[in-house]
Amino acid sequence: MKKPLVAIVGRPNTGKSTFFNKICGKRISIIDDMPGVTRDRIYSDAEWCGHVFTLVDTGGLDSKSTDVFQKTIRSQAQIAIDLADVIIFMVDGRDGLTPADEEVGALLRKTNKKVILVVNKLDRFEVENTYDFYSLGLGEPFPISCEQSKGLGEVLDEIISSPAFKGQDITEKDDGVIKIAVVGRPNAGKSSIVNRILGEERVVVSNVAGTTRDAIDTPFRYAGKDYVLIDTAGMRRQRSVERESVEGYSVIRAMEAIKRADIVLIVFDASQEISEQDVRIAGYVHEEGKPNLIVMNKWDLVEKDGHTINEYKEMLSDKLSFMNYFKPIFVSALTGKRFERIMPTVLEIYGNNSRRVSTGVLNEVIQKAILAQEPPTKKGKKLKILYATQAEVCPPTFVIFVNDGALVHFSYQRFLENRLREAINFEGTPIKLIFKNRKEKDQ
Repeated sequence: MKKPLVAIVGRPNTGKSTFFNKICGKRISIIDDMPGVTRDRIYSDAEWCGHVFTLVDTGGLDSKSTDVFQKTIRSQAQIAIDLADVIIFMVDGRDGLTPADEEVGALLRKTNKKVILVVNKLDRFEVENTYDFYSLGLGEPFPISCEQSKGLGEVLDEIISSPAFKGQDITEKDDGVIKIAVVGRPNAGKSSIVNRILGEERVVVSNVAGTTRDAIDTPFRYAGKDYVLIDTAGMRRQRSVERESVEGYSVIRAMEAIKRADIVLIVFDASQEISEQDVRIAGYVHEEGKPNLIVMNKWDLVEKDGHTINEYKEMLSDKLSFMNYFKPIFVSALTGKRFERIMPTVLEIYGNNSRRVSTGVLNEVIQKAILAQEPPTKKGKKLKILYATQAEVCPPTFVIFVNDGALVHFSYQRFLENRLREAINFEGTPIKLIFKNRKEKDQ
């Protein structure tokens, strides 16, 4: 299931960004005493008691402000409110109730969302400073001090008590259900592919780019096993996304879907040239270390001869040179051409991603690679590879013990990866090589 979205809203300088940074465990939002520092939506994943969610920081809302960005800030905050499962309304306990707080409160009372009223800056936990805020009609205020991390646990407990968290499987990664995310540019045919795989119209299909705005999870069974398909909004280039549109947040949902997927279908429109955005989306998947299948959709619209597929493969090799392990499939969601190959190929790639290699076979491959091309020498010191072992799967991760990791050049690392791929089938999945120092006498 998708992560619930929790939005932080309020007037300027109430401590929203400080709260955001405390909960996310790292400094993401800029913190300053000057009101209005946060002008856009900033997001990060957070976790509490095994429950995961996406936290969104927003700019301060103040209709009396002369800030030229206030219109955009309000639009951004409204988008976050509309899309949120839970809303944290942050107010300042030192200043007390203000007209700006009342305006925000009136806005939130119109929503059907769970609103948690949080009174910040109560460093001595002066509960009496919360009483005036009852008049907002948003329930019991929670006193906190972000600076001193007081009261944050109670707020987090209240967040995860929301209906949006009901049924959330906190062991989702280990439930054995393979999650397949479908990503790509708008109108590449993602929803049509999802519907064709499911065999029914589950997702709205339209020739208007951007029909799907959220990530939609659909369980299904194939060959007696359970799977989940995650359809996502089309990912446009950043400058093509209106900052005041819901589509801006849809990209966040798509990125989240990539992170939680076990394998990703990257959909290209074969009837159009491969764009920078196509390559960028593939790059996101690669950087997350996800196995993937390149789905060249709309193959029925391509004029073909005996060399067309090979020409497309060469084009993909050029554009996706950073992920030379990619595996393409050429299909038509409209006609169903080659669709019967998608799920078997998905399972093949997932199997490659889960593959374990015995230490004996692994070291045999490494030794053959060393004989074919000697390790590099740097400043008179030669790299020595002692032995290797597999540490993890999904993605396959190999630890190679060497005399000095600083001697490992990127080109030799790529050479070793290529030799591993030649000897062992890792098609469609990234692999990781980790080099660790170990003295020869430790063997």
